[in-house]
Amino acid sequence: MKFKTNGLILKEQSIGEQDKIVTVLTASHGVIRAFVRRAKNIKSPKCASTGLLCYSQLSLFENKGTYTIDEAQSIEMFIKLRNDVIKMSLAQYFCELSLTLCPKESESSDYLRLILNALHLLCNSDKDPLLLKACVEMRLLGLSGYMPDLIMCDSCGEYETANMMFVPKTGKLFCGDCAFKNGVHGIPATNSVITALRHTFYQDFEKLFSFSLKRESLIQLNVITESYLSCITEKDFLTLQFFKMMSE
Repeated sequence: MKFKTNGLILKEQSIGEQDKIVTVLTASHGVIRAFVRRAKNIKSPKCASTGLLCYSQLSLFENKGTYTIDEAQSIEMFIKLRNDVIKMSLAQYFCELSLTLCPKESESSDYLRLILNALHLLCNSDKDPLLLKACVEMRLLGLSGYMPDLIMCDSCGEYETANMMFVPKTGKLFCGDCAFKNGVHGIPATNSVITALRHTFYQDFEKLFSFSLKRESLIQLNVITESYLSCITEKDFLTLQFFKMMSE
């Protein structure tokens, strides 16, 4: 079966001297692995258009669950990322997150849209990479069905108090008083951080990245998002460690 779709190259692996296998996040088929013949030949139009972090229009052939890319035409290559090691490392972290959380071989247009928008802002805006990172982490988890309960305190129902606490293992929120009374252990957060956390899950996509936080609060937000992600995936992301090392 032949079909066309748009996709972002998340990973590439050399096969012999001329060919490679790529892992692609596609709009119509989710994450798939595809064989690309003569992809390492610089004269081939598939050379650049099937490279890491290239967003391309792809013509594929599928046979018994095996995919082959016959043609590829680049739409966006995110060239600016190559000039900034911090931004490039964060982009690679987004790829690793996608490999972990995006569905395999099923419709994934919302996932692809999220990653593409984050990469575009990473390239072309002055938004703090930590803000983009927190939004991508939490929205990917939400799309994947891992929604925390951020509406109110899980014990007393208070929406907002001076001191709140998020519990990564359960995805629940507690006010400071209830956390103390019930012996709940979690990550304390200010109101601005809780508001931002709610924003990453509940805000319409068009406004997902449209907020700001002071640097200290942004760091606190990332502590929460990383902790929740770790509890859900039970995985250490090597690209995240590299990004953090480069950001020091």
